[in-house]
Amino acid sequence: MMDSQENALNQGTLDEQKPNNDASEVKATETETNTTDVATPEEKTAVDGAQTETAAADDVKPHTDAEEQQAPAVEDEGVKENDLAHKVYKTKKEVLERIRQIAQEVDNPDKEEIDHLKTMFYKLHIAEREKEQKEYLEAGGDPEKYQVKPDEDEEAFKAEMTIIREKRAKIFQQQEAEKQENLQKKLDIIEKIKAMATSPEQANKSYNDFKALQQEWKEIKAVPADKANELWRNYQLYVEQFYDLLNLNREAREYDFKKNLEKKTHLCEEAEKLADEPDVISAFHQLQELHQQYRETGPVAKEKREEIWNRFKAASTVINKRHQQYFDDMRAKEEDNLTRKTALCEKVEAIAKEENKGNADWERHTKEIIDVQKEWKTIGFAPQKMNVKIFERFRAACDDFFSRKAEYFKERKAMLYDNVGKKKALVEKAQALTDSTEWKSTSDKLIALQKEWKTIGPVPKKIGDKLWSDFLTACNHFFEARNTATSSVRNEEKTNLEKKRSIVAQLKEIADKAEADAQDKVMDLIDEYNSIGHVPFRDKDKIYKEFHDILDRLNKELNISVARRKLDNFKSNLKNMAKHGDDAIDNERARLFRRYEQLKSEINTYENNIGFLNVSSKKGNSLIDEMNRKVQKLKDEAKLLYDKIKAIDTASKEEQQAPEGEESKTETK
Repeated sequence: MMDSQENALNQGTLDEQKPNNDASEVKATETETNTTDVATPEEKTAVDGAQTETAAADDVKPHTDAEEQQAPAVEDEGVKENDLAHKVYKTKKEVLERIRQIAQEVDNPDKEEIDHLKTMFYKLHIAEREKEQKEYLEAGGDPEKYQVKPDEDEEAFKAEMTIIREKRAKIFQQQEAEKQENLQKKLDIIEKIKAMATSPEQANKSYNDFKALQQEWKEIKAVPADKANELWRNYQLYVEQFYDLLNLNREAREYDFKKNLEKKTHLCEEAEKLADEPDVISAFHQLQELHQQYRETGPVAKEKREEIWNRFKAASTVINKRHQQYFDDMRAKEEDNLTRKTALCEKVEAIAKEENKGNADWERHTKEIIDVQKEWKTIGFAPQKMNVKIFERFRAACDDFFSRKAEYFKERKAMLYDNVGKKKALVEKAQALTDSTEWKSTSDKLIALQKEWKTIGPVPKKIGDKLWSDFLTACNHFFEARNTATSSVRNEEKTNLEKKRSIVAQLKEIADKAEADAQDKVMDLIDEYNSIGHVPFRDKDKIYKEFHDILDRLNKELNISVARRKLDNFKSNLKNMAKHGDDAIDNERARLFRRYEQLKSEINTYENNIGFLNVSSKKGNSLIDEMNRKVQKLKDEAKLLYDKIKAIDTASKEEQQAPEGEESKTETK
């Protein structure tokens, strides 16, 4: 029966290691550096010891001598032992100062604090290095030529860490030697108990020596992990054999059984109380202490052994299940963190793929990625096997975006300074023209420079403001000088403007009154308007529109048309032409008829061409409209020529009253 308890105790050792390994996953540092530390012999042995164990069939997880090597691992993975192991450092100098102090003053450095200092140092180191790289790229540096500068602090840190590792290796060797000594001492104790358990007489005689050996066994501490279980099995075997031989000293044996039962009952009660302990990790470690005490307590009466063991095992099962559930929940949380981090990676990758058309797009996407980075920092660790991979994916996406951003602004900076050179050249040209007195040609040149200025892209604001000021000053200097020199011309233009406005006002008055001799007055005012010189350039289009608007109104209201006026003028000139003889009129008619035939031919050509044009496009439709206007203008001109020829024929008919007039008319048709 004792064998079953012993096997359960021994087989439970590795089960205890499994949550510890899970805790190791939880504690995994999301490091951003490739630096590595060689594991100390102490750490390596602890891992090797765990790998040699076999999985337990029972769910009880007692403490063994082998686990004495593992206890620090659990503390490193979740239990806060002291404030120094969790202190936050702001600079590498502070971390370096502490690590130097440990290397020089502490004989047995705390592993948890050393790991914490190493993590803090490289986080600060990486952040500092990334800041330098970012400043280099923003300053226009070539990403391919960037080189990491040697860091004296890092070299000093590595040197101090080497000293600490040497200290820990030395301590480990001392501990290993001590464990070997302890192993030999316990082997000697087993041999002595084995010699005592040969007969009842020998057992009774050696009882006091046996108790002394038990006490000595308890006082001996750690032994090599790979020997602990076998050592414990042999010890328990010969202790039970000794007790079974104590027939002659039954009262002493019964007394021991009673005391051991009281101790184990108390241990069961303590284990049962741990079910109410809120700190799962603390409860688990307290349970390990109870298991150690249970193992060190001697046997109880045979009829009580199974009962007390089952009670202790049941209490242990409750704690171990809580402990396992704690890490199951933690693993589930890590999987959820992995899902969330994967989504953030996809988000950054999608942002990095979006097109950036200008500074605003780059800045907007930069803000979005920085917001994602802030959210990333609020998420805990992913599972250990994916933690580094998901971080590398996230960082690669961010690096890709910011590298392309740096390249964009590098090219933009080059473009801005290229534009600076172009604008400087225009400033120099404008300044060279400031004292010119060639008002017309220089004005055209400066206006051309101003148009060219608008076609040049942006420049840095500080430089751009000065260039614009210099350019504007040069232009203003010339135009002010020109305005001063041409002020008399402008005064004349203003006088002409007033005259034309007066004529427009008179035309409006004629249109309103509709007098009988309005036509003659209008013609006189038109002649007067045409005789007036230039007006100011800015008023030219306005007065032109006002003048022609009132003429159009008069033409409509008084039935005066341009063609009519031309025809009337032609008829009036026929009398003067007749004074030069019939040949003059005949020559004029022949000239008009030739022109008339020429126009008919042009009209036919335009109309044929219009038939070939494609009207499906906007440009084609516009071209057809333009040609139609030309055709209509030619037709109007042809109509006027026809009316002039008809007027000649009519005048000739009236004078001669001869058939020739009809022939002439027929020919015209």
